[in-house]
Amino acid sequence: MDRRIKFRHLEAFICIARAKSLKAAADMLNLTQPAVSKTLKDLETILGVTLMDRGRAGVRLRPEGAVFLQFAEQSTAALQSGLTSIASLGTAGGMLTIGALPSVSARLLPAAVNIFRRTAPDTVLQLLEGPHAYLTDHLRSGALDLVVGRMGRPDSMKNLSFTQLHEEKVVIVAAPGHPLAGAVRLDQIKGHPVIYPPKGSAIRPLVARLMIASGLALFDDRIETTSAAFGRAMALGSAQAVWFISQGVVDDDIATGRLVKLAINMEPTIGPVGIMARSEENPTPVAHLFRQSLFQAAAPPAARS
Repeated sequence: MDRRIKFRHLEAFICIARAKSLKAAADMLNLTQPAVSKTLKDLETILGVTLMDRGRAGVRLRPEGAVFLQFAEQSTAALQSGLTSIASLGTAGGMLTIGALPSVSARLLPAAVNIFRRTAPDTVLQLLEGPHAYLTDHLRSGALDLVVGRMGRPDSMKNLSFTQLHEEKVVIVAAPGHPLAGAVRLDQIKGHPVIYPPKGSAIRPLVARLMIASGLALFDDRIETTSAAFGRAMALGSAQAVWFISQGVVDDDIATGRLVKLAINMEPTIGPVGIMARSEENPTPVAHLFRQSLFQAAAPPAARS
């Protein structure tokens, strides 16, 4: 865009187009008619076209002016919306309700919340964790403002938009010293207790496809749950269960050696993690700010500085 175009050019042009008169526009802007006329002439010089025909009956938009008017009005409206949004962020009170799948609750969400609270300290955050189907149903009903987590199957994303933050895969973990700690194939798990993603969870179809590709049926000895606390307890307890879970849930456990990741190839389960919102809905200022906080939290450390 030509940097010579200023807000005063757009404001004067829009006023003249609406009033269809230089004199009436000058009165609206509290300026002299020659000043308004000169501002319009300056804009036409910058653009290299004549936007309006002047005459005794007033002014009339030329085709170029009609096209430019549409975008000038959009630009000034967007600027006004931005100013209003900034002002509303300083208003005390307000609540933002976020749904989070377990895979983002441990690392991404706390980091995003810390960033958000520095810029919108007066907004009360309400966080709800649960499986994909439960959260997306609540999002569609209006009970949640945003949902953060894995993208679900196409039929589960009806009337929802998705903006990707990063990718993540499913991992299989067990307690240190587990007999399967050195397993490299899925079929080696058969006969051991398994914590498995339930129907309606975002990772269930990914794991199911991997099982089918490996020629395996569902494990008989399995418990289906999205509860991270239960899965961790079953993996570390006397049951010594093997746990299928999104890597984000157990990253810290793996890093500290509390759980070990089986060396089974899980690359086919890689999928996008991001922000879900209701389609065709403009985010509120605080929702937009929280989205920006999520992007900042998901960025590599070097990109955050």
